[in-house]
Amino acid sequence: MTSGQTATEPHTRGHEDEEVTDSMAEKHDKALAVVQRLLSVRGVRSYVVHTISLKIFGDGRPYPLGQRGRFAPELVVAGPPGWRATVIVGSRSGCYLVSIRNGPDLQTVREPQRVADLLLTARLRGRS
Repeated sequence: MTSGQTATEPHTRGHEDEEVTDSMAEKHDKALAVVQRLLSVRGVRSYVVHTISLKIFGDGRPYPLGQRGRFAPELVVAGPPGWRATVIVGSRSGCYLVSIRNGPDLQTVREPQRVADLLLTARLRGRS
C-alpha cells in the first residue's frame, strides 16, 4: 500500500450494503415479520439477521471513540440441503428484494403474500 491509500474491507454483504437509520431498520424489521409469519404458518422456518457495524477510533484517550451503523435486516429462509433464500426491504423502493441461491436473479416483489408464495414454490423445486 502506498502513502495516501487506505485499506478497505471486501464487500461481504448481499444485495444492499448501505447503512440505514434505526427507524428505517425497525420499519424493515416489521415488514419482514409479516413474511416470516406467513412462512411460519406453512411450516417453514426462518430467522432475521440484524447487522451492526462498529468503527472504533483510538486517539490516545482512555476511552476509544467510535461510530455505530446499522444495515438493513435480512430474513433468511433455509430449506433442503444447498437451498437458501434471503429477503430484505429495499431502502429506496420499499419493495421486498428476494434472492434465492442457485435461483433466478434478484427479484423485486411488492406484497408479502407474493414473497411467501415465491419462496415456497422455489423451496419445493429445491427438493426435487
